Amino acid sequence: MNLPATRQDQNYLFDTQSISAWGLLRLREQLENGLPLAPRPYLTLAERTGLTEQQVMQAVSQWQQQGLIKRLGLVVKHRTLGYRANAMAVWNVPDDRVSELGKALAASPVVTLCYQRPRRLPDWPYNLFCMIHGIDRNRVQSQLQKLVHEHRLEDIPHAVLFSNKAYLQRGGRYVSDR
Repeated sequence: MNLPATRQDQNYLFDTQSISAWGLLRLREQLENGLPLAPRPYLTLAERTGLTEQQVMQAVSQWQQQGLIKRLGLVVKHRTLGYRANAMAVWNVPDDRVSELGKALAASPVVTLCYQRPRRLPDWPYNLFCMIHGIDRNRVQSQLQKLVHEHRLEDIPHAVLFSNKAYLQRGGRYVSDR
């Protein structure tokens, strides 16, 4: 979204002269629940927060520019869609290879999440994590073996953790704890 030049340079996150601070707080809370499934979701948010549709769009755009909102996306409830064979593969990758390998695994169409985390020694030596969602456990294991073969990971210690139950799956909460 393009903003007027006079608005792009201003930090109006809590500029009560332009947009109500309480309206912005309500907007942040509403965004935590996700975009409404409506033909004009920003208008619906405006109606819920007491802002105008234009103010909602400007605030969202500004928060994206400031990095407060990194992206707007879907939270897919995999189990509801029938994806019940969900596996987190964890790897103990040498530190000098983790970035290269992480990018390679992230480029695979079967990998839905891939990230680096610090090891928690002595109990948890793994530093690279990738998630594969699937409807069939055997198929997920086959996809994982294909990744191992394609990226020559046979010698890298790893483990595969299949989920049993999803207790919570939602976007981030920054204003409310609901």
